[in-house]
Amino acid sequence: MKEILTHNIEVIQKSNDFQVDITLLEEQNGVTIYNINFSSETEFQPQKVTFKWKIPVINVKGVWKPTTDFAKRIMDDWELDHMESRISVDSPVISLFGHDDGNIITFACSDAINTKKLNALYREEDNCIYCHISFFTERYHEITDYNAQLRIDQSHQHFSESLKNVGKWWESFENLTPAIVPDLAKVPVYSTWYQFHQKLDEDDLIKECKIASTLGYELIILDDGWQTNDENRGYDYTGDWYPERIPEMKNFVSRIHTTGMKLALWYSVPFCGKKSKAYKKFKGKFLTEEHRWAPVFDPRYPEVRQYLVSLYVDALEAWGIDGFKLDFIDEFKVYPSTKLTKEEGRDYSSVNLAVDRLMTDIMSSLHAINPEVVIEFRQKYTGPAMRKYGNMFRAFDCPGDSVMNRVRITDIKMLCGETAVHSDMFTYHEQEPLEIKALQLVNTLFGVPQLSILLQKATSDELSMIDFYTHYWRNHSDVFLKGKFTPQKPLANYSLLKSSLGEHTIIGLFDNYIIDFEEKTNRIDIINGQLNTKVILTSNQNYGAYHCVTYDCTGKKVQECDIMILIGAIQIKVPACGLIILEKNTETGNVLF
Repeated sequence: MKEILTHNIEVIQKSNDFQVDITLLEEQNGVTIYNINFSSETEFQPQKVTFKWKIPVINVKGVWKPTTDFAKRIMDDWELDHMESRISVDSPVISLFGHDDGNIITFACSDAINTKKLNALYREEDNCIYCHISFFTERYHEITDYNAQLRIDQSHQHFSESLKNVGKWWESFENLTPAIVPDLAKVPVYSTWYQFHQKLDEDDLIKECKIASTLGYELIILDDGWQTNDENRGYDYTGDWYPERIPEMKNFVSRIHTTGMKLALWYSVPFCGKKSKAYKKFKGKFLTEEHRWAPVFDPRYPEVRQYLVSLYVDALEAWGIDGFKLDFIDEFKVYPSTKLTKEEGRDYSSVNLAVDRLMTDIMSSLHAINPEVVIEFRQKYTGPAMRKYGNMFRAFDCPGDSVMNRVRITDIKMLCGETAVHSDMFTYHEQEPLEIKALQLVNTLFGVPQLSILLQKATSDELSMIDFYTHYWRNHSDVFLKGKFTPQKPLANYSLLKSSLGEHTIIGLFDNYIIDFEEKTNRIDIINGQLNTKVILTSNQNYGAYHCVTYDCTGKKVQECDIMILIGAIQIKVPACGLIILEKNTETGNVLF
């Protein structure tokens, strides 16, 4: 056991087969970076090593982790369900935030590929939170050396800024350089999944694309079902990826393109169904055959990697598609029966390293054909390593759950820099009132909206609502995607979001809270993402006169007037799920949505 003076880091190591060193690399502006090294003169089997330190619980309100959704409360040290991070699951970072949303401590690891466990737990005996990160928490092959960095940030700033800085720090490592994000990755998306599932019909899809294109959608993701006539929502036929349901795929893609839409295809990358030809071909080359859905390819075999790469290369070249939704990457993992050795034809012993090689080969091969190809990943495989391969990160499935969609978009967005963050597809029951349908859409606006609605059956008011807010998003996508993003009230599910760029600020209000007005931009938009029909602003200084225009959720102008924002409070009436636009320039009543 050793101690480092700056944070009194305790090193807990059971094995003496290798040496563990932790040294201070740099310390400035409240940020400390340590170098961690495991070494031995001979090969050793790494065992778990934990680095642990404590901080007093002063102004700690909650604990942020990448994919805990609504669960951002403080956990106690007898709750032993630690967060796991590896190449295709989560990100190795935890942030503690205060009652003012300020950063208390944010700690992260540079190794985003190998498996580790992290936590920050409250100990009632001394009212301190004990932070820890454990390395080599799963079986690992023999090595002679291992190196990583630990970054601890206790600077005084909004916790979201600390997380953004972690994302930038990860980008600085050569093995975590993010992929370029093409324009197609930043357009609204129509997905087939929630409305069609596996029952895809070519003519219906063409009709849907024609409508979606007029509403501002430019990409359709053709989800599960194109590759099989089986409709049991299973994975028995995955692995071959012959377009059984749409045999003339190239012609179908051309028809989609004539509607003004691009097309991406879904693939469940790891699965090889037992009814596929590939299952017989690769028998014995699976990480497991006991998965509840299908056997899982073992990417440590070079022939498995070559086969998977060829599937996507052939699809891109032969069918003229524009992108891929590569699904279930997180199922590439160590299973109880997995042998962690480089033998029997395997050129990697580590599953995580083999996944890195596989995804690297896929991306380099696809980019050689089309540098603008789009690749979508969904939570939880949205960490810093996955940014190397994907340019679209999507919130995990939450159909009909507008609040969860907003939370997941926000959690991804704080870490992933310029990688495009997409919503899960918004959907709703056809009998929902229009304003409640609009809730599903407005909660996606701080990401890139994705839709899964049967547009042919939508009412005219419904189409007007989708058209209004989708085109509003398109007109101001730079503010949403490139602006300074500040999520507020994390324990209240980010009920207030803000993004500012240049002279334009957009505020999303998603619950009955008062907005502390402190905007110095000439234009301020307030999305009333709730059923309440009033928005209250308070100010500590005089901001002066604004031209105020309010709209309902279909884009119909409801009221236009001039208001004064002075010290005190002001109430603005606005329809449920409506929009307020405030402009300092009162000489023009014309406002571009």
